[in-house]
Amino acid sequence: MTRYKLTLAYDGTDFAGFQRQPNQRTVQGVLERALFKMTKGQAVTVHGSGRTDSGVHALGQVVHFDYPGNIPAVNMLRALNSLMPLDTEILKSEIVSEDFHARFSTQGKRYLYKVDRGRYTNPFTRHYAGHYPYPLDLTRIQTALADVQGTHDFTSFAASGGVIKYKVRTIYEATMLDVPESNQLHFEFYGNGFLYNMVRILVATLLEIGNGRRDVHDFLRLYAVKDRQQARGTAPASGLYLKKVYY
Repeated sequence: MTRYKLTLAYDGTDFAGFQRQPNQRTVQGVLERALFKMTKGQAVTVHGSGRTDSGVHALGQVVHFDYPGNIPAVNMLRALNSLMPLDTEILKSEIVSEDFHARFSTQGKRYLYKVDRGRYTNPFTRHYAGHYPYPLDLTRIQTALADVQGTHDFTSFAASGGVIKYKVRTIYEATMLDVPESNQLHFEFYGNGFLYNMVRILVATLLEIGNGRRDVHDFLRLYAVKDRQQARGTAPASGLYLKKVYY
């Protein structure tokens, strides 16, 4: 058996998330069906760096699998891309040691979130950005982003569907870029780990701060209360991209 590490990009619009689900189109399912064809009927399990939800995109998702054979990495990339649907592309293929694990070897992740600031929903970006048509004070958001960085208990920013009990994470970078040519804001978060829906909840809270609906330093209060109900909002899945996984 040969262990392969793949880096891939996908448009999450028509996927029911990354993880295999019965009677649903998923990224893991698409990859495993392609490998099933390549092995002529032998099942191969694909392991991802983490799950992405329905509608969430990836610019640099990482997976690994053990393949019954020894195909050069570049040939594996070509073979799989020939079997991929148009909304998925294998960007890189590597042969790695058997102790590499796409999930458990992870050192950190970087997420991008795009916000469309147009008054009305843009029909051409509605699947690729969250929509927020309300006034925003970007200076307030920049101030709040400084409170996101560092090591905190993110209990207030974890959706109820998560199963991880330890909710302390370290955010190394939390930034915002104003992109006036597309009338968008681009948020990036780089940290050692993220809870279920955490990035989308962070973005929703930042937008509420920018809109004046929360105190500019409300993150500090939310860390202390450890209550998801006090953060409330969750930005749409359409604006979220898994940008890079670090090993």
